[in-house]
Amino acid sequence: MRDIQAAAATGAVPILFATVKSAEILAELMASGAVVVDLLGGHLRELEAALGSTASEQLGQYHGVGDIERYFARMRAVEYAIEHDDGQSMRALDIADVIVIAPSRCGKTPTTMYLALQYGLLVANYPLTDDDFPSDGLPAPVAPHLDKCFGLTTTPLRLSQVRHERRPDSVYSSLAQCTLELRRAEDLYRRNRVPFLNSSTKSVEEMSAVIMQSMRLRS
Repeated sequence: MRDIQAAAATGAVPILFATVKSAEILAELMASGAVVVDLLGGHLRELEAALGSTASEQLGQYHGVGDIERYFARMRAVEYAIEHDDGQSMRALDIADVIVIAPSRCGKTPTTMYLALQYGLLVANYPLTDDDFPSDGLPAPVAPHLDKCFGLTTTPLRLSQVRHERRPDSVYSSLAQCTLELRRAEDLYRRNRVPFLNSSTKSVEEMSAVIMQSMRLRS
């Protein structure tokens, strides 16, 4: 009220947009000297008349218990994704809903985070490196969880471009290295019957939808 009255004292009439449910507080605002635009008023009165009921002034009704539980489930999923990003932790992989595996910079992290934040899924991701080849099987940390693995690939040119932004003019970003890593990864997926998709032309939303459908996951 002091701020509104101080603004009014400068000569300009304040315009106040309000979404206040309390009639008592709204009355105070109306007496402040400001032009008060009650954004709830008209529609709320119309609803009261149509429903034959009076609106509750109780606060905090936008988020019910169900929404709070869903919120915390998503936050737990995000924490899990951060802990298990890029193979940083191998703890509790048995509770993962899906483990995304791919060479570096194929889109593992954004896909993982999207699945966690949007659907509350527990998703880990694991980078395929030179140390994981030439073994025919999956890397030891994720091998026991074959049924949870999903692979990503891309085109060599696209991967080279993305890596070049991170480490320009390096072996890591060279077209030859990218071609080799992608070929080995795709061979690994096929040998172990790991479902996979090419991320080069798909958005993170599209990739997430394919992963959920392929792995029969629900949020």
